[in-house]
Amino acid sequence: MRTSSSSRRMAGRGRRRRTVLAAVAALTAGTALLAGCGSGDGSGAAADGKITLRIGTFGSFGYDDKTGAKLYAEYEKAHPNIKIVESNVADGQKYWDTLKLRLSRNSGLADIQAVEVGYIAEATGPSMAGKWVDLSKTGGADLGAFLDWKVKQATTADGKVIGLGTDIGPMAICYDKELFAKAGLPTDRTEVGGLWAGDWSKFLEAGRTYQKKAPAGTSFHDSASGLFNAVISSEPEQYADASGQLAWEKSPGVKKAWDTAVAATRGGLTAKLRQFDEKGTWNAAFKNEKFATVACPSWMTGIIKDQAGAANQGKWDIAAPPVAGNWGGSFLAVPKSGKHAEEAAKLAAWLTAPAQHAKVFAVNGNIPSTKDTLSSPAVVGAKLPYFGDTPVGEIFSTAAASIRPAPISRWDGQLKTFLTDNGILDIEQRGTDPAKAWENVRKLAEDKIDQ
Repeated sequence: MRTSSSSRRMAGRGRRRRTVLAAVAALTAGTALLAGCGSGDGSGAAADGKITLRIGTFGSFGYDDKTGAKLYAEYEKAHPNIKIVESNVADGQKYWDTLKLRLSRNSGLADIQAVEVGYIAEATGPSMAGKWVDLSKTGGADLGAFLDWKVKQATTADGKVIGLGTDIGPMAICYDKELFAKAGLPTDRTEVGGLWAGDWSKFLEAGRTYQKKAPAGTSFHDSASGLFNAVISSEPEQYADASGQLAWEKSPGVKKAWDTAVAATRGGLTAKLRQFDEKGTWNAAFKNEKFATVACPSWMTGIIKDQAGAANQGKWDIAAPPVAGNWGGSFLAVPKSGKHAEEAAKLAAWLTAPAQHAKVFAVNGNIPSTKDTLSSPAVVGAKLPYFGDTPVGEIFSTAAASIRPAPISRWDGQLKTFLTDNGILDIEQRGTDPAKAWENVRKLAEDKIDQ
């Protein structure tokens, strides 16, 4: 959850007051989002025996019947007694804060809850592991179909599997060909990838070249926070050490990501946007062509399609990133407290099965976390209509083959939010000195995270 500037200024006034404020903020977030990602007490069987299954998600999972793969309609047709309702929240941190509050109360939960990889270690940790259905025993999922490391991430200390993998997030760079041409940069994806191959500093250099002839009102990159996430996703050492304990202050990966994001900010290379902001400013910037590049894990292609819209179809292309990495990827989990946990587990297993992974990728670009699907002709040879002849499947499946998951801790998601929303964003939007911003993050981590 993003911390307000006023609460950051109060960081030194005593742990008891800070703890009270944090609790109030969490309760407020839970109340504000009550209709956003949970079912309340309305989940259950109707008088005609029809069961409503509610799914809480964030971002773009690609299941829906409007812009997604229409999986809900397909499942409902095959199961006439089931009705599926999805509640989606744009801000992943607020979604998680609310989900944690509801888990602590065993109330207000959806029948299926999405969990992002940054929080999966917390979800499988001691305080939450017992809250979920063991999907290795319920629902009929074929765990052997998934990437081994994806299953391991969702496995508790006593061997329960609490989440089924939806996707992974192999990295690329998406760019607006029209803006690149106007700025005098190449537009061919191979040439574009060659501008920054092997080094994020080359990416910044390409940005400086862009800015010299940038079309009026545009910036090279959307967000320094997004750039931070892209860089750290390519690093073998991120927030945690091999034992799963936080080690972020001495992490080479955090330092490189921070320094790169700060350099982009100070060089005027970004549009100073907060990704997934509630006002929709970042979304609108896609449609209005306010930036030329965005760090592009596979799931970002669905966001570009939805937000840039039909008027910009064919303008966006995809190039290899400076360094391969994995940003994001999620799981579907089933709370034990649900009234229809068995039916929910079956739906979660079906949504994450290889056949459905392939359908979602074909529409939304989310790279599958199932082994055979990831290497199948349907994925490797796939193209997304919005991106024209771009070999989307080849680009992302090649990147996926290079993924080497970094150690994760149960505090990764929270710490990432501190570093981006309370650190990088302050530098970018408010001109905060980087050393001061780093210290603010350090104090927040010290105050809010108890190892």
